[in-house]
Amino acid sequence: MVTLYSSPSTHSSGPVASYSNSSIGLYNYHHNKQIAVSSILSRKFGSLQINQKPFWNAVRMQDGAVAIPPSKIENETPLKKLKNGISPVAPPKEQKDTIDFDSNKAKSTVSITVVGASGDLAKKKIFPALFALYYEGCLPEHFTIFGYARSKMTDAELRNMVSKTLTCRIDKRENCGEKMEQFLERCFYHSGQYDSLENFAELDKKLKEHEAGRFSNRLFYLSIPPNIFINAVRCASLSASSAHGWTRVIVEKPFGRDSESSAALTRSLKQYLNEDQIFRIDHYLGKELVENLSVLRFSNLIFEPLWSRQYIRNVQFIFSEDFGTEGRGGYFDHYGIIRDIMQNHLLQILALFAMETPVSLDAEDIRNEKVKVLRSMRPLQLDDVIIGQYKCHTKGDVTYPGYTDDKTVPKDSLTPTFAAAALFIDNARWDGVPFLMKAGKALHTRSAEIRVQFRHVPGNLYNKNFGSDLDQATNELVIRVQPNEAIYLKINNKVPGLGMRLDRCNLNLLYSARYSKEIPDAYERLLLDAIEGERRLFIRSDELDAAWSLFTPVLKELEDKKIVPEYYPYGSRGPIGAHYLAARYKVRWGDLV
Repeated sequence: MVTLYSSPSTHSSGPVASYSNSSIGLYNYHHNKQIAVSSILSRKFGSLQINQKPFWNAVRMQDGAVAIPPSKIENETPLKKLKNGISPVAPPKEQKDTIDFDSNKAKSTVSITVVGASGDLAKKKIFPALFALYYEGCLPEHFTIFGYARSKMTDAELRNMVSKTLTCRIDKRENCGEKMEQFLERCFYHSGQYDSLENFAELDKKLKEHEAGRFSNRLFYLSIPPNIFINAVRCASLSASSAHGWTRVIVEKPFGRDSESSAALTRSLKQYLNEDQIFRIDHYLGKELVENLSVLRFSNLIFEPLWSRQYIRNVQFIFSEDFGTEGRGGYFDHYGIIRDIMQNHLLQILALFAMETPVSLDAEDIRNEKVKVLRSMRPLQLDDVIIGQYKCHTKGDVTYPGYTDDKTVPKDSLTPTFAAAALFIDNARWDGVPFLMKAGKALHTRSAEIRVQFRHVPGNLYNKNFGSDLDQATNELVIRVQPNEAIYLKINNKVPGLGMRLDRCNLNLLYSARYSKEIPDAYERLLLDAIEGERRLFIRSDELDAAWSLFTPVLKELEDKKIVPEYYPYGSRGPIGAHYLAARYKVRWGDLV
């Protein structure tokens, strides 16, 4: 029996004046209305019985309306009983499966397919990261890993290849060998073309065999060149998507070469996937110190009041590698250092650094604030960019090759291996503050860090103790992303003694000294987030559009005008032009001290 009640209403003759009149009038009104509703529903759905009990237990509300408690549904079972007393409609098959899955997660499974499993990225980063997650107990109880590539390979050959890259580095705990064997038993291989619906359909059959009737979720990691992204996504979506659970795709950078190609790639991906299925990975966002950036700022009262143009003179984002392309020049020459490092890694860190406080830690709230920062930035101008390219250099008895000495690089290549740029955010918080970026290969050291240089103390009493070097007298907050992760604050301090001699000291949080636990690799965090559906460290399409709009004009100008890069020796600190760029904005690079 189904009990229907229409919503409380006033009688047509006017508002209800008293309890006694309202209860009788309202009963007659609802009684007649129920009969009319019953007649309509009977014609549409067949016979329905209407409970016509008077509403003597009605509750009078403050506005004169009457709240009618629902009648008890006869013969209801615990599964059908809902809080509002209405019998639920039987869900369609997929919805029912979802409900069953939520109530019993032990029946679910995750299938992870590494597309391009024979490549260096898969061998060196993805499989080791998956093993680390398994070793730490972060993967679901039921999971399967499939390698997919064009190379002919057996399951045993894949396991042998993967085993050479796995390490027991995680906390150096016991039974690592046993865990490794258990992990490798979950790894399988399927050979196929990236544009073959049939090959992906064969993969789908294998996945179903291992899923064994469980509620299936599927994650595809595209560790392949960008020019075959769309083919692989089309085939995976049409032939190997999960029938009942979620299907997600991790896309490796680069996401195009400019605004136009990036937009075309996004449009193509969205022919087969929804935005919430696309996980654009930038592994730098998974770095421990980048993750700690928002914690440092938003959970420490001492920093947030200082985080603006009033106290910060400039911010520097520095990335340097002490090696060149060495055989990877063919790939690198197509993109260059600006696309490879600055437009994604450094710009993403800048957006996290400069964003306003998000409403919550929800992924969309954080990404909304990042987009606001990117849309507030001025498009990069050619005058604010310095490019360089490393050349051959001999040090002692060792000769280091130049960029164009790489056999995979054209001899007349003008592709920059170094770039420095000055960017500005035109909003109330950061107006006029230079954000300087510097990235390069074949430099004197390997590092990635954020340097926040604060303004001088007004009327500083101790200026004479520092002489004319005002840079030395300012505070600087340094966040070292890699290597030897650390956070330290440079402060002015009196040297012990009878005289007044000042020194610059570091208040230092060195991670290796403070924490015994080994810091996870960035891929571990990002893979786990993708499995769990956490999107805050992945790049949204409008965020990507805003990022490309900043760099595309200057990239086109560099290529159209064939700007010749400034050459710098392998192992040096980079082009001299980078120092002139910083000096134009009265800035000194912090990594030179």
